[in-house]
Amino acid sequence: MAQISRDEVAHLADLARIDLDDAELDHLAPQLNVILEAVASISGVAGDDVPPTSHPIPMTNVFRDDVVVPGLSAEEALSGAPEAEEQRFRVPRILGEEQ
Repeated sequence: MAQISRDEVAHLADLARIDLDDAELDHLAPQLNVILEAVASISGVAGDDVPPTSHPIPMTNVFRDDVVVPGLSAEEALSGAPEAEEQRFRVPRILGEEQ
């Protein structure tokens, strides 16, 4: 497998807008090579007869039917509120106040 070079790491860092110094580039290039080799070894294990899967056991989505049910009225929703004003929860103001 081809080795990723220090210049390629610098190019990737530039694309990702990550500022790396020379020491970090020298340190990351070998680490990325190890990661790429690990991915390549896993890719080589799966044969053509093995279908790609996203989960080790077969799963199906379980959906329930949407059922319209009545919601709370404004009075019911506000019944437990410490303070209410004009059918809304009243809360302390946090923006626009000087401390």
